Amino acid sequence: MRILFVSLGCDKNLVDTEYMIGALGKAGHTFTNEEAEAEAIIINSCCFINDAKEESIQAILDMAEYKEAGSCRALIVAGCLAQRYREEIIREIPQVDAVLGTNSYGEIVQALEEAAKGNCYQSYGALEGLPRLEARRSLTTGGHYAHLKIAEGCNKNCTYCIIPKIRGRYRSVPIEELLEQARELAAQGVRELILVAQETTLYGIDLYGEKSLHRLLDALDQIPGLYWIRVMYCYPEEIYEGLIASIKRSKKVCHYLDMPIQHVNDGILRRMGRRTSQAQLRERISHLKEEIPDIVLRTTIISGFPGETQEMHEELMYFLNEMEFGRLGVFPYSPEEGTPAAEFPDQVEEGQKSAWRDEIMELQEEIIFDQNEEMIGRKLWVMVEGKVDGEDAYVGRTYRDAPEIDGYIFVNTEEALMTGDFIRVRVTGAYEYDLIGEVIG
Repeated sequence: MRILFVSLGCDKNLVDTEYMIGALGKAGHTFTNEEAEAEAIIINSCCFINDAKEESIQAILDMAEYKEAGSCRALIVAGCLAQRYREEIIREIPQVDAVLGTNSYGEIVQALEEAAKGNCYQSYGALEGLPRLEARRSLTTGGHYAHLKIAEGCNKNCTYCIIPKIRGRYRSVPIEELLEQARELAAQGVRELILVAQETTLYGIDLYGEKSLHRLLDALDQIPGLYWIRVMYCYPEEIYEGLIASIKRSKKVCHYLDMPIQHVNDGILRRMGRRTSQAQLRERISHLKEEIPDIVLRTTIISGFPGETQEMHEELMYFLNEMEFGRLGVFPYSPEEGTPAAEFPDQVEEGQKSAWRDEIMELQEEIIFDQNEEMIGRKLWVMVEGKVDGEDAYVGRTYRDAPEIDGYIFVNTEEALMTGDFIRVRVTGAYEYDLIGEVIG
């Protein structure tokens, strides 16, 4: 069958999608990007926040229309929304033929076969262990970088987050399996490996009795063909000295750390169920910068959490201005049914959440512009992402930039370069989020 795949949500979800595509391809199916050509449509859904939930629902409804009007014979919904709202999906959207929960994507081939026969297929495996798929992943990221999902689930139970209920408790992938995956990806041409999980810093604690991300990084550092290793989703309270030491001694681990803090007011942090205080955050950030002076710290913030006041917001702004994160994202708080925070009193008005978000991003834009100006004259390695149409210039990323979420550097050169190439570049100019550079010998 010709299959259209729609993958929504985070890069962890994308890894699941790539495994499903690999399994379906091994089973003899083909793929299309055209809805009208698709004989089957598979949506890997997300529901982390309200916007993601609405996007997933709209995608399902849109694809249901194609099933009614086009050549589509099977519509399958997988992933987080499927896990969380399985009864509603089956009841409200009769065009859906199969629903797979978050730990059941290994059954995608069987689900498609049954759906094509006109049978309703549902599977919601226990949120324990990890799905097993023998097929090779089919990369959707262009082949020069790939995500490596090192664990599933989360034990934190933050009051705003539904993930533990739809993904289960923390389960690490054995280090031997991850190294095998990484070697295979490197053999396919992957040059940047991005480590992801709901939380990467706890890697291995369930399997080996202690945090073992440093062991994994040390082993990945030895794999030929990899140039960059990037670590995402590090909870600040779990960053440990062995991890810092591993980053420092590695030849390939980028001096870049994604460290979501969500807020800095101690009262808000307690209401969120976070396990840090502002004092601890200050200590952790300062320590990282002392140990790794050129480190780029990325963080995320929630604006308008229940109970937040103007004074608390200003406290956050002062902190962000002082700490000067290199990269930052902010999301207005989204009350998710089934979470404690959704039932908290003193919910903040939507307009106020958005206004605070905008203020944070305006501040961050100033911070990044100043940091970018300080980069002028620096010499950096750049990974080429593609050519700028009609110009003798290429777009690339430095170690400071994760794909899809951070900025770019535009490099002027008449040389013929390929996506995935690494080049030495001198920074010559700066924009609000991006850099300009020239190739040097």
